[in-house]
Amino acid sequence: MIFPTDYAVPPAQLARAAEERGFESLFFTEHTHIPASRETPYPAGGDLPPEYWHTHDPFVALASAAAVTEKLRLATGICLVIERDPITTAKEVATLDFLSGGRFLFGVGAGWNVEEMRNHGTDAATRFGVLKERVEAMKAIWAEEEASYHGRYVDFDRIWSWPKPVQQPHPPILVGGNGNGVIDRVLAYGDEWLPNRVGEPERLRGRVEELRRRGREEQGREIAVTLYGAPTDRAELEAYERAGVIRAVFLLRSQPLAELEGRLDKCAELAAAYRAG
Repeated sequence: MIFPTDYAVPPAQLARAAEERGFESLFFTEHTHIPASRETPYPAGGDLPPEYWHTHDPFVALASAAAVTEKLRLATGICLVIERDPITTAKEVATLDFLSGGRFLFGVGAGWNVEEMRNHGTDAATRFGVLKERVEAMKAIWAEEEASYHGRYVDFDRIWSWPKPVQQPHPPILVGGNGNGVIDRVLAYGDEWLPNRVGEPERLRGRVEELRRRGREEQGREIAVTLYGAPTDRAELEAYERAGVIRAVFLLRSQPLAELEGRLDKCAELAAAYRAG
């Protein structure tokens, strides 16, 4: 995963490097802008790093990555759906999945920057309701030949929209976030959970187990978990795997490729050794 910025490795170059090293997927973040007022504190503390307001549009960046790769899965981590028109975003998702031959993973979330979402017309107090309805509306567009949706925040009558995604009924929806209600959101409209590795590892592992138990008991399905910001310690990775994590996403800094190759090689060696047992 990387913040794909105008001063870092170009998306296509990083995608080729990732596929050459055998990585399964490449995740790009999203921020349309950062309000200069800087009222909302950075969740990690301290000053907000500049990559937050230098990011490329994720769908354009992922399309360039798709064009130079064959197997690499392409992911948003995360797409700020609350800042996007759902009909337009459904078209972008379907187009990227279609043109990449079904390689897209749709990481979604509600974000944390109150002024940023406000500039897009979204009230922070209602953002989780907006997220739910926009995801549900997109699902209808992808699955139905003549789609309609009527909710509190999203409302449209019968529409036609093609292409449809290669992955049916839609690309996997990975619901991001670590908040108290995230498990309910995954169960309501997600296929996987995409938590950040923050806080105490045992607490996160406990929540993974809770999600998987509820998925089995309430919906009769196994829910996968993708871990964002995965550790490079093999023993810790194995502990997360035992808890139900199926995908480990390593973080890269927004830098030129020459400055990233050491980290890429280290993570690739760990992944290869892990797969080999």
